[in-house]
Amino acid sequence: MSIDETETRGCPTLGGPVAQKGAAADPSAFVRGGDDGLAHLDLLVRGARCAGCLAKIERGVGAITGVHSGQLNLSTGKLSVTLEPGVADPGVIARTVADLGYQVSPFDPGEAEQERDKYGRFLLLCMAVAGFAAMNIMLFSVSVWAGFTGEMQESTRALFHWLSALIALPAAAFAGQPFFRSAFASLRKGKANMDVPISLAVLLALGVSLYETITGGEHTYFDAAVMLLFFLLIGRWLDHRLRGQTRLAARELLSLQASTANRQDRDGNIHAVKASDIEPGDIIILWPGDRAPVDGQVVQGTSDVDMALVSGESAPGLVVQGDPIRAGMVNLTDKLTIKAKARTEDSLLAELTRLVEAGETARGRFVKLADRAAQAYVPIVHTLAVLSFTGWIIAGAGVHHAVLIAAAVLIITCPCALGLAAPAVQIVAVGRLFKRGVLVKAGDALERLAEIDTVLLDKTGTLTLGRPRLINADQISDVQMELAAKLTRTSRHPLSRAIADLVGPGSVAGDAKETPGHGVEGLVDGARVRLGRADWAGAGGNVQQNGTGLWLVTEGAEPVHFIFEDALRENAAQMVEGLLARGLEVEMLSGDREAPARAATKEVGITKLSFELTPQEKISRVEALVADGKKVLMVGDGLNDAPALAAANVSMSIASAADASQAAADMVLQGEKLSPVLTAIDISRAARGRILQNFGFAAAYNTIAVPLAVFGFVTPMIAAIAMSSSSIIVTLNALRPFMRLGKT
Repeated sequence: MSIDETETRGCPTLGGPVAQKGAAADPSAFVRGGDDGLAHLDLLVRGARCAGCLAKIERGVGAITGVHSGQLNLSTGKLSVTLEPGVADPGVIARTVADLGYQVSPFDPGEAEQERDKYGRFLLLCMAVAGFAAMNIMLFSVSVWAGFTGEMQESTRALFHWLSALIALPAAAFAGQPFFRSAFASLRKGKANMDVPISLAVLLALGVSLYETITGGEHTYFDAAVMLLFFLLIGRWLDHRLRGQTRLAARELLSLQASTANRQDRDGNIHAVKASDIEPGDIIILWPGDRAPVDGQVVQGTSDVDMALVSGESAPGLVVQGDPIRAGMVNLTDKLTIKAKARTEDSLLAELTRLVEAGETARGRFVKLADRAAQAYVPIVHTLAVLSFTGWIIAGAGVHHAVLIAAAVLIITCPCALGLAAPAVQIVAVGRLFKRGVLVKAGDALERLAEIDTVLLDKTGTLTLGRPRLINADQISDVQMELAAKLTRTSRHPLSRAIADLVGPGSVAGDAKETPGHGVEGLVDGARVRLGRADWAGAGGNVQQNGTGLWLVTEGAEPVHFIFEDALRENAAQMVEGLLARGLEVEMLSGDREAPARAATKEVGITKLSFELTPQEKISRVEALVADGKKVLMVGDGLNDAPALAAANVSMSIASAADASQAAADMVLQGEKLSPVLTAIDISRAARGRILQNFGFAAAYNTIAVPLAVFGFVTPMIAAIAMSSSSIIVTLNALRPFMRLGKT
């Protein structure tokens, strides 16, 4: 059967030669140039599941002449290759990946998403088949194993065994494909992974059971084999779902890229074009409410612009002729004419997307404790099973007896408890954190969170609420508030919206006009009224410096000062105090100005801070700390925080954060409080302790069980019971600490 035929039947290949559709497409057609003189090629790799696959592919591609770098993102399957044009052959790169045993084709985000969804559905189908088969087999095996053997006729027992075989064999053949194919691919490359002993144990249990059924034996182990597959498939599907969440970050960032733009030709005519068609030098018209499609420079106009993408701050910035505009910024108040400086693929949004993907790729290099243990575990188990079989043959036992002992060794040492040691704790901890207001999105986030020693906090939207709030409303009369509201109801400025939302709906000023960067004015009862900057509104010598504010100036009346502040989140100071009490270093990173940044750190008790940072400077600070050996937790909320969140060892975002930041983060905090940060750290540390205990128990269990099986004191049936019992103990141990934490 060909690979394409296999895929059409719903069974994605987990490794193998290049797919025909990938081979038919010429990778050279998908190479794009870069400003550095190098070319870039993106390929979709299917079948890469672990850090070993990642290292093998990157090492193989990197060894090709003319290739500067190759980086694989396990979450998306995207292999990004930087190469010298005319030196490295894109076809050779694709064939190299295919020769390593993986399917490869030019990268298409839609196709990559479909591949992941197809594999997830396939795992779910395998799990359903195994679960359904296990329940039905138990109907027959319980009657045989529950003490009724002596009362049961031999013919009835044989019938039950044959019925179990008719259910188990086809069910295991289908549901075991994720393990069988992975094991076969690993063995074909001369290595053994965790799926090899799983596959051997299942096949031997089925083989011995079938032999016992044919020869009229008393016991079979069809139920143990199928239930083993069912429980292992649950863990694999959950891991697939959790890991798949990380690919959302780049997609959410790219969704901010404007799909169309208003391009002005040489005759002054304006045409709607695709953003991807814009070239450097094109003239683009941005009306109020339009999002900039590419990076550019203002050539005409003055307007307030939402710069949250760059600074992360809620207050807009004023742009005038000559100022730069970045892709994703939103024009708020007046028409702007800009000159494109880059294509869409070279914009700030594209750069942020690449930074997020790079951070996710680095995160994928973390090797799980279970994988490290399995590297020594797998060959030992195989050797013991072979030696047991050989030893009993030499001792004079028959082949049947020797096979039963070898099967017992594999079953009793099956890495079910080892495989559940970490996932069982993580699943319970994730559920507990969900109830405490923390949504965990990455499967190994708790393990990484338990190791942190440094916490980086964003200011606006993280330590603070990120929304301007009028703090002197009690000093302003109702008449003055309504007067200001008549002006602000016509404005989109955040400070104006704060007043309008506070007062509520109502009438608006006549002849209202907003001057970008200054304020809004209009006629109320025939009088000219202005609300805005002190110098523009005409407040004169009444200007005060305390806080961010607007001045309301009416003809014949005293100026009124509206003062705003960005209030701290509830329990922000207590959260910082808790972090310091746990021995963690705390630092604040902000795109805001120095004065408000220092005021916030003083109020919450942080001594280290950096301010007026761009997204690149934030990620540089994170990378510098990581390079110094620090284990960094980044907590942020803005789009500009997304790359830093992805680059940190572990990251959290606020529930009200931009979608791209939530997607880049490993955890999302629900509600307005920051105290769940401390809860997450405590539970992660407790989880790490229980994971180590589970691994210790798994090691002790095998130390006792293996000799008993090797010397023939354990039958396959007892081995299956012992193996299941070890899994139950591991699960109960995973539950224990979180029940106690939940009561505190």
